[in-house]
Amino acid sequence: MGVVSDGKKAYRLLRKALTSRSAVQRVRRTLAAQEPHEPGRYRVAVYFADGAVNMYQMRQWYRPLQGLAERWPVVVLSRSATGAEKLIDESGLPVAFVPTVRNLEKFLAKQDIRIVLYVNQNTRNFQMFRYGRRWHVFINHGESDKMYMTTNQYKAYDYALIAGQAARDRLSRTLWDFDLDRRTIEIGRPQADHYSGTLPYTPDERTVVLYAPTWEGDRPSAHYGSIATHGEALMRGLLASPRHRVIYRPHPRSGVVNEEYGAAHQRILDAIAAANAADPSAHHVYDDGPDLGWQLAAADVAVVDISAMVYDRLAAGKPLMITRPADERASIDTTGYLSACEWLTVSGAENILAEVERVSADAEAVARLRTWVQHYFGDTTPGAATAKFHGAIEQLMQKWDEWHARDAVESGPDDDDVSDDDEDDED
Repeated sequence: MGVVSDGKKAYRLLRKALTSRSAVQRVRRTLAAQEPHEPGRYRVAVYFADGAVNMYQMRQWYRPLQGLAERWPVVVLSRSATGAEKLIDESGLPVAFVPTVRNLEKFLAKQDIRIVLYVNQNTRNFQMFRYGRRWHVFINHGESDKMYMTTNQYKAYDYALIAGQAARDRLSRTLWDFDLDRRTIEIGRPQADHYSGTLPYTPDERTVVLYAPTWEGDRPSAHYGSIATHGEALMRGLLASPRHRVIYRPHPRSGVVNEEYGAAHQRILDAIAAANAADPSAHHVYDDGPDLGWQLAAADVAVVDISAMVYDRLAAGKPLMITRPADERASIDTTGYLSACEWLTVSGAENILAEVERVSADAEAVARLRTWVQHYFGDTTPGAATAKFHGAIEQLMQKWDEWHARDAVESGPDDDDVSDDDEDDED
């Protein structure tokens, strides 16, 4: 049995290596056919060390970054070939493929990068932290009450852009000796200014329910995923109803750790296909596209797991339910919105139609929702968060100028921009 397992692992590693090598070749051909990066053009860089599997972390930032680039030229520094390939195809932003530290250094030497933005906590972020005389800023890939949002890794960055008062409260409770006032800047949810997209169906009298579960998690404290516990039951009820339409948008990593979780996901896909075949007017949607926004705006009710999707939806200010994790070991922060949210239990999923009706018609639930929207995101007037995001970057640029002026009297070799090793290989 061990020999078979080892053989499967070896095969997966080989296949991954071949896929990566092919992606490297494609990316280099694509970039070679484009105009080279103009020296000294970029002031802001987004550092992304992940591959295609984690593109959801970048996608929600595409439009806010495109807007920022109108004022401050932005480039994405991609360390992975599969990630670079997706970024080139999707982002609408200039992409620099820098798989090795040497590649990274050569690119930085020709640019005037003053702010580096990070959307996740990839361990390879530390290879970028070595470069001083620029601000390293954590912008995250979503707002949530997961333990990820209070990691001590916040201290590794010069600054963090946070959504609002809820994030401030969360960090103050958890991090020791962290100067929140100096090192965090509130910007709301600029992505909410771009909740748009083309509906894949024609709106009608059906109630639209978004079901957006997260993945199964890689440890008990992060077992937030509901596909295998709530998902099949609630989808069964909604798909059988002639009064409802479902938008099913699972996390792209669903099933990567637990095969049964992946199998439950596949059964849901089969059920959607069968329901649409039986009633073509239903137009139930399986959504795995890169755009996030239209789903949140279009759904009358959303059912989501404990994840950033809670707060993406919260920013839309419309009814939602949160699945209560079946695993009692899952860590739940009940000091914030989750202390007053509308929970959907495993048993409640069996009666999903009644639950959807309840949260839609409950005036008190709607009022509570509005209060929490303000607490998490502040002013949600269209355009307000974007203005805060741009203002934060302007503020950091001004601080860069101040520190640069101090350094000017002691100018010399930028020692921390010089590497004495290059240990990482190309993807």
